[in-house]
Order: sequence, then structure tokens, then C-alpha cells
Amino acid sequence: MTARPLILLTAGGTGGHVFPAEALATELTRRGLKLAFVTDKRGAAYGGFLGELDTYRISGGGIAGKSPVKRLQSMGSLAAGYFQARRLIRRLKPAAVIGFGGYASVPAVMAASHLGVPSAVHEQNAVLGRANRMLAGGVSRIATSFEQVGRVAPAWHGKIRRTGNPVRPAILALRDQPYPAPDRALTLLVTGGSQGAKIFSDLVPEALIRLPEALQRRLSVHQQCRAEDIDRVTQLYKDHGVTADLQPFFHDVPARLAAAHLVICRSGASTVGELAVAGRPAVLVPYPHAIDDHQTANARAFAHRGAGWVMPQSDLSPEKLAGHLEKLLTDPAGLAEAARHARAEGAPEAAERLADLMNDLAEGRA
Repeated sequence: MTARPLILLTAGGTGGHVFPAEALATELTRRGLKLAFVTDKRGAAYGGFLGELDTYRISGGGIAGKSPVKRLQSMGSLAAGYFQARRLIRRLKPAAVIGFGGYASVPAVMAASHLGVPSAVHEQNAVLGRANRMLAGGVSRIATSFEQVGRVAPAWHGKIRRTGNPVRPAILALRDQPYPAPDRALTLLVTGGSQGAKIFSDLVPEALIRLPEALQRRLSVHQQCRAEDIDRVTQLYKDHGVTADLQPFFHDVPARLAAAHLVICRSGASTVGELAVAGRPAVLVPYPHAIDDHQTANARAFAHRGAGWVMPQSDLSPEKLAGHLEKLLTDPAGLAEAARHARAEGAPEAAERLADLMNDLAEGRA
């Protein structure tokens, strides 16, 4: 009986890197492949499907934005992780290795490249991340989420395969739910990460109370707020008759996204991917301090297709946001058109495409 090929997955600790790894792991297991997961020693125990895999922890550490001494320490840690990964790969003999970004993925992917094991990286953003740029020259394939990706050297273009960015199953289930007709009631969803973006707590309520009163009465606002902001924002909405549900964290984002006519949010890769699969238009406010300004690139790519609108945080004011929202919320046909464009950008088959790519690498077809 022929042994099943082993695929080695490696990722850092952030959700943006880990979720695509989990989606790929789920799909590859469904196809009958063996899997193992490599991360660095800083990572906590993983839940979900990744938590069920054989997991190996090696040294690793980021080098961006640190003092010279700490950068040297991190580079030493990466070097130690590289030799640990070489020993691990020689022992496990994987058929292919894939990294999902973050410096935790560097040692294993680099070791695989040097040992002649077929390898790939998956880039979630519209700009190739620093860790993936370190690895791109040596890997066999670069899987991307966006049609155009910045910071890609000309020599790497032949390696690129657009797979899309896998989304959570609960979001994938929204694919068949139609965009709600923007009739009398209008649902506005405001998210800013698990803790809520303070800029949204400050700006969005001040913008909404500047809308015409008739439009305010039609709104139902679902907004993530930091705990320390909830009482203040709740009172402001109440004083102006705006119906609002404010929470520090939404445990039912898919249901709220399904009901939303418009979303105001950051533009991380997972957020943009979920908006596209669900087919929901958005006002995107990129996080201004993101490395390589990748959130701006993500937002522009989404907006370029007519699926949303980019508003840089540095340009925002309550008056400007209010004017933009009034224009959008009083144009139901425009919102519905943007929703169609968003849906057209979705990649519901991203996990399957990524699994096909890894199958090809493992079987020597790439």
C-alpha cells in the first residue's frame, strides 16, 4: 500500500495567517493527505482543526521595527529555527511545504527550499509581506489572494498563482444569501477588529447624528466598540434617536454581515475576503500603521472593482464621513450594484484552489 504524501504547513500566530492554513488543512485532509503543522515557540496552542494536527515548534522571531540588538537576537533565533527545520524536514520527508506568512514560517519554508522539497507561500494581502519576500526567490509557487500584488520582483512573476484567500465556513455559507433590499430600513455594520477601532467610536456616531433626521430614523446600527466607549456612544445614539446595538465583540458576525446593507471597517485581508464572498459593499478605512501599508493596497483593490469606497483615516472628519454616508445610503441602486461587484470579487473556492496547487507540488506536476 502506497504511503499517503505528507504536506507540511507553517504559519505565525495571527488569525490572518492561521485561518487560511486551517482552511487548507481541512480541505487536504478531506482529500486523504497526511498533514503536520510547524510554528514558532511563541505560539499558543491552536484550537480548531489545526489543533488536531501533529504540531512542531521551532525557534523564530520577527526582525522588523526592532532595535539593532533585538534584531540580531531575532536573526539568531531564525537561524536556530532554520537548522531545527532542516532536521525536522529530513526526518518527516514531506512531499511539499507551504508557508502562510509571518516570520514563524520563514525557517521551515527556507529549509524546504534548500533541501529541494517543493514549497509555496500564500500571500493574503495585496502587497507581498516581508516574510514572504524573504522566501519568494526560493519557493516553487506564490499563491495570491488578489489579482495584482505589490512588492513582487519581476523574476517571481512566473511563480504566481491566484487562489484567493479562504474564508470561514460560516461566511462561505452567506454566498447564496441575496443582498437585502435597501428599502425602508437600513442596516449599517461597523467593525474594527475584536476590540473595536477607537477611531470608529469617535467618528462614526458623530457622522451619523449629522445625517438628515429622516435618514437617522431608518438606520439600525450594529457597531463594535471598546468597552470604555460603549456608554458614551450609546448615549449619543439614544439622544438622537438612532437605533444601535453596541458590543465589544460580535460572536455572530456572519449573521450581522448577512443583514448589512453597508459595512464600515478596516481592510485587513480576511475582512476584505469575507466582504467579497458575502457580497457586501463597504466603506474601508485602512489601518494607517500597517506594515508596508498593505491595508491601503487591499482597500484600493476592492474599491477599484466598484465594490467599496476607500476613506483614509488621515482625511476623515465627522462632516466628511456624514456627507459620504448620506450619498451612499440614499442610493439603494448604487449599494446593490456595489454588492454585485463585491460578490464578483469573492473566491469561495479558494481552499480548493490552494489544495490543488499543493497536490500538484506534492505529486511533481508543478
